Amino acid sequence: MISLAGKAALVTGGSRGIGAATVKLFAQAGADVVFNYHRNREAAAQVEQEARKHGTRIESFKADLGKMPEAKKLVEFAHERLGRLDILVANAGIWNDKDEPIESLSEREWDDMMRINLKSVYAVVHHAAPRMIAQRSGRIVAVSSTSGQRGEAFHAHYSASKGAIISFVKSLSAELARHNILVNCVAPGWVDTDMSKTTLETKAGRKSVLGTIPLGRVGKSDEIAGPILFAASDLATFVTGEVINVNGGAVLCG
Repeated sequence: MISLAGKAALVTGGSRGIGAATVKLFAQAGADVVFNYHRNREAAAQVEQEARKHGTRIESFKADLGKMPEAKKLVEFAHERLGRLDILVANAGIWNDKDEPIESLSEREWDDMMRINLKSVYAVVHHAAPRMIAQRSGRIVAVSSTSGQRGEAFHAHYSASKGAIISFVKSLSAELARHNILVNCVAPGWVDTDMSKTTLETKAGRKSVLGTIPLGRVGKSDEIAGPILFAASDLATFVTGEVINVNGGAVLCG
């Protein structure tokens, strides 16, 4: 029901989880898509193969987006291959299920989380925004988390990185509106992906998680990709600076 026909999209972290579901859904909606992966070339190739069944152009690119030169190369590659850049989905990120009390949270762990989860969003937006400004249109959708809204004990570095993404989105929405660029955020709760597998595969971990979700289950990657598609589509032409909550009722906030 939602068409992205003729649109050129860049999705970060597209080889697994929410990113992979977004690449496939965008392709199904008619978009040409470039996505990056960090290490797993085989997983990226599988996503390419599945997404290409819909007849659009799908390409992957290896990049560590915590490094500015690699983020620049990714954006240049996407623009060169697709001819323009209409949509950017900043999804790449990590989660560490190990509890880290603040007194033992190391500087390296903090810096790594900020580099991968936050700097990567800044880096790709920094290089993509001029392309969108030049064409006087664009959509940017960043993926945050419920953790960035309510915080999470023993995961302060993750929560801080995801909370910063929300503030970044709100700032950019005001800054880029005059260029007809809409900037929004999707904040998922617990999703059944590789990143959350170690927590959800234990009986105690799953019970603890499900106890916080009124719908009584974790989300699926496709259920996050849908709202991302909405935010990138012509159904959301008057929506900017918003956080779309997709969490089964776990965090109730405006």
